[in-house]
Amino acid sequence: MELLHRQQQRRTTSVQWPEDIDRRLNILVRAATAAGERTSRAELLAALVAAADTQPEQLALLLHRYRRLPETALADDESREDLPQVRSPGPRRAASA
Repeated sequence: MELLHRQQQRRTTSVQWPEDIDRRLNILVRAATAAGERTSRAELLAALVAAADTQPEQLALLLHRYRRLPETALADDESREDLPQVRSPGPRRAASA
């Protein structure tokens, strides 16, 4: 049996969203790491998209809930010291000499 996440051709997607949502994705990766999973932002996003309900009404409800989130809805995510740190996305900076 071939596995979807390993066998299919890859696509690069550029996403533009609020900074708090980006920080939330990092928190979700850290939470998965705390559960013993080795994952990435891309794999976690793929898993969330694959698990999403495709019923129009359910997607509409999800969008409406997201659009009504107050600005401070994800503020508590910033101080999650209970989760392990993981390498941030992007290139690493060279150590200064």
